[in-house]
Amino acid sequence: MFILKKSNSISQIARLRSPKFRQTGPNCTLSFWYYNYGPSVGAAELQLLVDGLKQPTVLWRTYYNEGSQWLRAVVQLGRLPHPFQFSLDKISLGFYEGVSAIDDIRFESCALPPPALSCEGPNHFWCRDTKACIDRLLVCDLVDDCGDGSDEDSCDPDLQCNFENGLCNWEQDVQDDFDWIRIRGPTPTVNTGPLKDHTTGTARGHYLYLESSEPRQFRDTAALLSPLFHPSGNGTCVFRFHYHMFGKEVYKLSVFQRTVSNAKGWLLWYKFGNQGNRWIRQTLFISSSKPFQILVKGIVGDGFTGDMGLDDVSFLGCTLYNGSHHPFGSSFKGNLPTISTTTSGTSVPATLPMNNCTEKEFVCRASGHCIQMIQKCDFRLDCPDKSDESACVMEVCDFEDKDLCGWHQPVLEQMSGNYSIVITKTFKWQLGRGANLYPEQEQHCPLIDHTTCTEEGWYLFADSSNGEFGHTADIATPVISLTGPKCKMIFWNHMNGSTVGSLEVLYKSRNKTSKLWTQRGSQGPQWNRAEVFLGIRSNFQVIFRAKRGVSYMGDVAVDDITFEDCSPLLISDKPCTSEEFMCANKYCIPKNNLCDFVNDCEDNSDESPSI
Repeated sequence: MFILKKSNSISQIARLRSPKFRQTGPNCTLSFWYYNYGPSVGAAELQLLVDGLKQPTVLWRTYYNEGSQWLRAVVQLGRLPHPFQFSLDKISLGFYEGVSAIDDIRFESCALPPPALSCEGPNHFWCRDTKACIDRLLVCDLVDDCGDGSDEDSCDPDLQCNFENGLCNWEQDVQDDFDWIRIRGPTPTVNTGPLKDHTTGTARGHYLYLESSEPRQFRDTAALLSPLFHPSGNGTCVFRFHYHMFGKEVYKLSVFQRTVSNAKGWLLWYKFGNQGNRWIRQTLFISSSKPFQILVKGIVGDGFTGDMGLDDVSFLGCTLYNGSHHPFGSSFKGNLPTISTTTSGTSVPATLPMNNCTEKEFVCRASGHCIQMIQKCDFRLDCPDKSDESACVMEVCDFEDKDLCGWHQPVLEQMSGNYSIVITKTFKWQLGRGANLYPEQEQHCPLIDHTTCTEEGWYLFADSSNGEFGHTADIATPVISLTGPKCKMIFWNHMNGSTVGSLEVLYKSRNKTSKLWTQRGSQGPQWNRAEVFLGIRSNFQVIFRAKRGVSYMGDVAVDDITFEDCSPLLISDKPCTSEEFMCANKYCIPKNNLCDFVNDCEDNSDESPSI
């Protein structure tokens, strides 16, 4: 069927009506191929008209010219118990020029289950009138799978909610960033979110949705809390729900189970990204030896086309908690216990051994030897017990023992009084490995480390899932007292993703900071080697600074950081050889190093104009 017309009369409609259908089964889908091409071809929409409902429900839309090609549309109908028909409307606003066509309409899985001669076993349910045999897990899930409603008879209303009359006994979490919204019909943003609810399959029914437009920001969270349940004991408690994740920037939906009220709980299930314009059913099996609660948590993506829907939540084989007899005693009135937040006192450093050192000297911890303060953290072991290098940056760091090797994050330490907020939201460095990545991180975070080349190996990365465009994350060495003339830092870096920011290596001495090395943008999906010459420097820190790009798609990672040839020169007891030059400060250096623009002597006497 097609429309070909050139016209300029205002607001014409071409309408194609289907025959009337009596009802559909719960898995029913409608698919068709459409063609919508032309400079001002206009929009088209498929509407559902249900007997007894004045308002039509929009099931599908195309807004504009989609090129000279046939495209397939799939529409989820679900269980429709009342007679209905479809109307395909082509709307021309003002001037119309183009071709619209439809072909190959197909209904799939639209019949109700057939009657069965017998239906035995604890995992099946025999429908009362239609005599269909259905899975036990379909009973009391707010969907009439039998066709006669018998699988939804005599269900406990406290164990299910279709959101038609509010939130039932579910609650909004007060410790999250915003709330789920109850709505009917389509969400306010085009090309995201459901067009209809799951319970009725029409624009009349209600569902919950998560609004991702302004003022919401990336990673904002909305959590919904279930009522409390008894320990599940030997029987299994089953949680069923229907979710809708449609939109280019849909981020993450997850379900947690908790037994402590101020804890996040543990993850039972999660889903990332666009799952298409359809309601999807999920079944989770829950076991717990303590009273528990379920959290359904939605997280906003990096844009406004990230709306999510939730509908028809139900429990099977679970017992609601009434708080009368409880292992936590009579003070437990239907609330979960909380974690106490008392902390122990700060640790006191161990006392130093007997010594005759001055304030300007360092005391070796085991022996009481005195060394000059400039010898502490200079990449040379001057104390017999190596204590002069113990609180310093390590010469070689591969992060394999989940050890930061002395590197630390100054900003986090300043803000540690407000630690819980900082940890979750701040753009910061952290240890990671390929085995622990979320699915959406795999495109722009290293799947393998550089040390072991496996998913189990650890590396350091700045997680751009947190923070905003232009935020920086610093990780620094402790103060390095002195380095030698050949000192250099070698490291491997990984910068991959469409919106990678930058990585810088900075030198900081007292209040002066200068840039030694910088790299911007995506460098491909591999580890790259970098070398930074440090030379002779004193009382300074090296800082890695990552700057976040415009979105979360681009993490910066580093691995295998090595300080090479960094110990300072030693004054020799022997005279310099004929191949060496004696510096003014009595150091011996190779003659090849004279007049090469490098301060090899530490006092610059090898670069003096007089030679």
